[in-house]
Amino acid sequence: MDVHLARTFLEVASCGSFVAAAERLHVTQSTVSVRIQKLEDMLGKRLFERSKSGVEMTSYGEQFEPSARALLLVWEEARYAIAVPDGFTSSLSIGSQYSLWPELAINWLEAMEREMPQVAFSVHLGMPDRLNRLMTNGLIDMSVVYSPEIRPGFKAEHVMDDYLVHVTTDPQHRGGLDERYVFMNWGEEFAAAHSRWYPDFRLSRTTLLVGAAAVTYILRNSCSAYLPSRVVKEYLEVGKLHLVPNAPEMAFPAFLVWTTGKDAALITAARRCLLSIVSRTPDSETYITSTK
Repeated sequence: MDVHLARTFLEVASCGSFVAAAERLHVTQSTVSVRIQKLEDMLGKRLFERSKSGVEMTSYGEQFEPSARALLLVWEEARYAIAVPDGFTSSLSIGSQYSLWPELAINWLEAMEREMPQVAFSVHLGMPDRLNRLMTNGLIDMSVVYSPEIRPGFKAEHVMDDYLVHVTTDPQHRGGLDERYVFMNWGEEFAAAHSRWYPDFRLSRTTLLVGAAAVTYILRNSCSAYLPSRVVKEYLEVGKLHLVPNAPEMAFPAFLVWTTGKDAALITAARRCLLSIVSRTPDSETYITSTK
């Protein structure tokens, strides 16, 4: 089977739209339609129900999805095997949410480079939806994210809790939210908790989606925001940032997600490296309590 057909099927299934799938694949909508029609003709089954609002998988589509993913994984394994640089025996592709790269995923990569000398690595950074899509398409073997999308052929493990704390550059901050507050979009769970904590809050002038990198913006513009405690730890210690008095905190779980089609020995070794890094990470909750 043409691997492009399987990839197109998975993109349509993921976003529920031929138009959105075409944008992601950088092809025309008619190309997507032709590919899906060809696939349906080959299988002799209708894989999607079309409507004005988009498309939904039929029961046949749901049955075919694991096979399409497995096909793509086999293809990517073959492509990676050919692309392994000289001097290495295998490769591993990892992904990290932007906010988990500093001090966690970067340490994970360095640990794997030390412990797995015969393995070549590729790294993808992004938001969860992009990383989940790359995993679905077989372009990433493992990733660390806050919001995993678990599908057939994926496994996930809770590896640590980040603690989101409200920090400010102003040592005299009196608490609450003011005009210097920058809203960080940490996802639906955080947004719901934020609404409970601050029922009168209206959208701030600036909203950031760049995660831990926002600390540079906060420092340069004398703002306040919710950021992971492990990211702001050193700034709190030297007095560049301060905890906002009486501000609620939130545990934010991080997960390791991997594909079951990858070599089990590689996955086990990489997982062991990450858990070793996490075990050496200072406990965020203890640290926050000690700084108040």
